[in-house]
Amino acid sequence: MTRTLEFYYDYGSPYSYLADTQVEAIAKHAGAALARKPMLLGGIFKATGNASPMTVEQKSKWSAFDLPMWARHYGVPFQRNPFFPVNTLALMRGAAAAQIDGLFERYHPAIYRAMWVDGRNLNDIAEVAAVLTAAGLDAARFGSRIQDRDVKDRLKATTDEAVARGVFGAPTSFVGDMMFFGNDRLPFVEMALKGELK
Repeated sequence: MTRTLEFYYDYGSPYSYLADTQVEAIAKHAGAALARKPMLLGGIFKATGNASPMTVEQKSKWSAFDLPMWARHYGVPFQRNPFFPVNTLALMRGAAAAQIDGLFERYHPAIYRAMWVDGRNLNDIAEVAAVLTAAGLDAARFGSRIQDRDVKDRLKATTDEAVARGVFGAPTSFVGDMMFFGNDRLPFVEMALKGELK
């Protein structure tokens, strides 16, 4: 039976970006399937009483060193977004729409790059439209789609599902019933996919 790596994330989470650069290779190496699950991190925080670590001064200072260290370790580009924090509701609805409409493979990398490599202001709808257009996507259509009921319902359902499974932050990965929080747990995710964790 093929195992599946379920990856819950939000574009506003820099550690989700870092982990996202690795999960495809991890799944492939383990002979597993990968299911990316866009959720609304603000909804997770509200449901669980958690908060962004960036709102805690000492954690924010620490992450200024930790995030670039992980990026160097992975050999991937990274820069802190100068417009952080970003309200990601529209972006996460966009991900849900992209999955429904078969456009995720273009949408997903474009948004992550804009957020955590190029430092674009994704609070600005015009900036988001420019990012989507550059990726060969119809920005006006996305602007309309994120208001559609099926898109809103999908994002809400995935967020509710995450809460029900015990998710309290991002990124969170599942292999079956085993939950792994954070970018730094990816070695254990791979072990679980290979059946080496019980």
